[in-house]
Amino acid sequence: MNTYILRRVLGTIPVLLGVTFLVFAVNRIIPSNPAVAILGDKGTVEAQEQLAEELGLNKPVFLDLQGYRATGELKALFDSQYVAYMRDLLTGDLGRSFMTRAPVVDSLRVRFPATMELAFFAIIIGAGLGVLLGVVAALNRSTWVDTTMLFIAVSGVSFPVFWTAIILIYVFSVNLGWFPPAGRLAVTSTIEPITGMHVLDALLRGQFNLALSALHHLVLPAFALGTNAMALIMRMTRSSMLEVLQRDYMRTAKSKGLMPRVVVLKHALRNALLPIVTVAGLSFGALLSGAILIEAIFNWPGIGSWVYNAITQRDYPIIQGGILFVAGVFVVLNLLVDLSYVLIDPRIRY
Repeated sequence: MNTYILRRVLGTIPVLLGVTFLVFAVNRIIPSNPAVAILGDKGTVEAQEQLAEELGLNKPVFLDLQGYRATGELKALFDSQYVAYMRDLLTGDLGRSFMTRAPVVDSLRVRFPATMELAFFAIIIGAGLGVLLGVVAALNRSTWVDTTMLFIAVSGVSFPVFWTAIILIYVFSVNLGWFPPAGRLAVTSTIEPITGMHVLDALLRGQFNLALSALHHLVLPAFALGTNAMALIMRMTRSSMLEVLQRDYMRTAKSKGLMPRVVVLKHALRNALLPIVTVAGLSFGALLSGAILIEAIFNWPGIGSWVYNAITQRDYPIIQGGILFVAGVFVVLNLLVDLSYVLIDPRIRY
């Protein structure tokens, strides 16, 4: 097990290096000038050039071939933007925002808990409903119940999350007034942060009214974000359950006179969990990285809206730091999913 974990951890290094290279390259390929975005159209050419020099944008992107030819020194070849970025990255420095000059690490520390809280409740909703509806569909195969569940699954995959979010706001906020349309808390409420996740912080401080308020604000964005994951998990649960229900040991369990609940939960669902856990783990990583539209619609101060604003402003350090951080979390989640297989099925050994 330890050898497997070490091998997987070492295998993430080239993946993350590839992510840094691709994100860095795509940012530079896009025809834009961050100095112009910062100073605006009224900034003079001299001011733009001076700002570009201060930010290191006047250096070659990957390698300084001209400097190497002029001086013949190997050091001059690596006087580039990418080498400087990787040098800072190895020391844990993700740079500073071009716009605010705030360290990217500090902004990540503030914004990641908001995205984590949203994605966590979204996957609870998606996985809970997905497994439940998938089991119901499998137990009622080829009936109107199964057809209804398949319709829900196809709808959940087909409808864009932003459309679902707008419909939820229109129905449950504008018309019915059941849930707030935006924000994490009421305007007049504040929570002293501990972890940065409002529900958990309120519970730790014994402020149960604030915890309920935070949950109240979470319902719509979490449900909108989790609909796609719910549809995928439901389809996988149905398929996996149908396969398991046809196995010989299921007939044996039924013939022994076990209660139907025990047969379904202990024998069928547990043996069907492996592909479900895989899909749920990948879906959770996708929720962390794909919450940009939901955070923008619900005015949720997480990584998604932060990176979205950085893209519009050509703020390279934020874009690179945010994407690299989410990629790292995604890799860790994949590792945890693989390790969970042993707990679900003891027959598996690494």
